[in-house]
Amino acid sequence: MNSLTPSVSSKLLAYCQLMRIDRPIGTYLLLWPTLWALWIASEGMPSLDLFFIFVAGVFVMRAAGCVINDFADRKVDGHVKRTQNRPLATGLISSKEALYLFFALVVISFLLVLLLNKQTILLSFVGLGLATLYPFMKRYTHLPQVVLGAAFSWAIPMAYMAVKAELSLIVWVLFFSNLAWTVAYDTLYAMVDRDDDLKIGVKSTAILFGRFDKLAVFILHMLTIAGLIWAGLLAELGPVYYQSVGLALALFIYQQWQIRGRERETCFKAFLQNHYAGLVVLVGLILNYGV
Repeated sequence: MNSLTPSVSSKLLAYCQLMRIDRPIGTYLLLWPTLWALWIASEGMPSLDLFFIFVAGVFVMRAAGCVINDFADRKVDGHVKRTQNRPLATGLISSKEALYLFFALVVISFLLVLLLNKQTILLSFVGLGLATLYPFMKRYTHLPQVVLGAAFSWAIPMAYMAVKAELSLIVWVLFFSNLAWTVAYDTLYAMVDRDDDLKIGVKSTAILFGRFDKLAVFILHMLTIAGLIWAGLLAELGPVYYQSVGLALALFIYQQWQIRGRERETCFKAFLQNHYAGLVVLVGLILNYGV
């Protein structure tokens, strides 16, 4: 069997890079809160079909979000140190090819959603709208991270609705807790690019918060912890869950130490570490209900 030609293999690699398959951090940050909601709604016993539908859906929609984000930023990524080698910025992939890929991923995602109940299907349209809207917000508002937070949190009501066919108070507590967390870690991400963003006119919470950026991230993290505790009380969860929330709090505090000098590299490391905070909360939920 002949191996792929260099041109074909380089194109496939470019598509993988465009979908961030080589950088799974965003998938993790979207997946863990989705599974929080699925575990709580199922009281620790999610069905295998729902589990696989939502895991696959998270992977596909995160990839679609990355594609539309790079399409929106195709004219500015080349001016930002961290993004100057992305496939659209370098011309390895054309704008038309990126849009074709985006629509293909959206279709795959919708086919997965069609396996769920009617209420969840209706909710999916809101999620698609938020995911499509977010990349363009940084040109009009300093709060694009809030739109991203809503987009990254929308899988929570979808997962809960898929199990319960209704939305209760705990859904919105988890939703806004995750929204605050997303704004916090994406502000850390935006702190990496702040100097470049100021030059090219791109807006972000890192620019909005200015010298109060570290304080803002701390407050958002504390709101996240408060929301997770409230959700635990509503779901009548046990001590192991609160211990996991305590570990997440410790990671958030450590991030404050990491970003004390606001260096690009340490801000990026602090952003990456949020993945572990979300994971430990999920592990606490799994252990609470029993493996």
